[in-house]
Amino acid sequence: MSKAFASQADLAPRKITFEQLSAHCWAYTAEGDPNSGVIIGEKFIMVSDATATPTAARDLIDRIRKVSDKPIKYVLLTHYHAVRVLGASAFAAQGATEVIASQGTLDLISERGKQDMQSEMERFPRLFRDAASVPGLTWPTLVIGGGNPVAGELPGKLTVDLGGVQVQIWHPGPGHTRGDTIAWVEEEKVLFSGDLVEYEAGVYTGDAHLEEWPATLEALRALRAEAIVPGRGEAMKGAGQVTKALDYTKRFIETLFAAAREAAAANMDLKAAMAHTRKSMDPVFGHVFIYEHCLPFDVSRAYDEARGIKNPRIWTAERDKEMWTALQS
Repeated sequence: MSKAFASQADLAPRKITFEQLSAHCWAYTAEGDPNSGVIIGEKFIMVSDATATPTAARDLIDRIRKVSDKPIKYVLLTHYHAVRVLGASAFAAQGATEVIASQGTLDLISERGKQDMQSEMERFPRLFRDAASVPGLTWPTLVIGGGNPVAGELPGKLTVDLGGVQVQIWHPGPGHTRGDTIAWVEEEKVLFSGDLVEYEAGVYTGDAHLEEWPATLEALRALRAEAIVPGRGEAMKGAGQVTKALDYTKRFIETLFAAAREAAAANMDLKAAMAHTRKSMDPVFGHVFIYEHCLPFDVSRAYDEARGIKNPRIWTAERDKEMWTALQS
């Protein structure tokens, strides 16, 4: 295992790609860094995942402006993690008046958003190199789903008309977090999955619900998408490639959780569980981007869930480093 904490040694710039997937849908990807999606209608634009900082968001905005001058009215938070949401303020000057998230995501921002912000800033110094540009937590203005009425809450599925394109936004089930939300452009068969789906990158499960995640992936498979913007990894084009990304993510999750269950059944401690998990994970996934960053957090969460801890424990900067140090070989 790398001795450098999380991604603190990962300082090399990534090549950014902004590519059109269909008549209205675009993918913003960067060699394993967090992806964003863009849907451009005749009246408005929607951005799915807002990058880590306003500075980073301005690069995405510049690329959008090369293909459209329409107002960026909507920003979708696919989940609460800082690297996905803290750049949202940059879109306000572009006309963004609505920030959309699920009730589960709102609950997680309220419960652990501050801790997550500090945690991720220390894990990803390259992505947060201009952390001073972040004005604070990002809060949704439109909340979908949930059993308790809150201001601005909408029904469990929201359809947004951008002018010439309809975007369905809904929570397909727990997985990467309990609040994961997707954007689905049915007419063009393009899915924006957030971190529910990854490809050729470490699948971060530190706040996951591993037992339920495979069923959520099957709900996405049932859409029969023909293109997908995953949370990390290249945009996948063609039904066969979408299946490949879904299968990759499912295999990662199921292999990880099976090892954790075996470790829990054998009453291993966390360090032994890590060594046990590596036996099945390293040969298949050890080469992919951000794997060594993710695995300690993944094993910690999987081991917790295998021992009956249903609600993921909150990661703090202090807990991150204590865990990391304990698992160094």
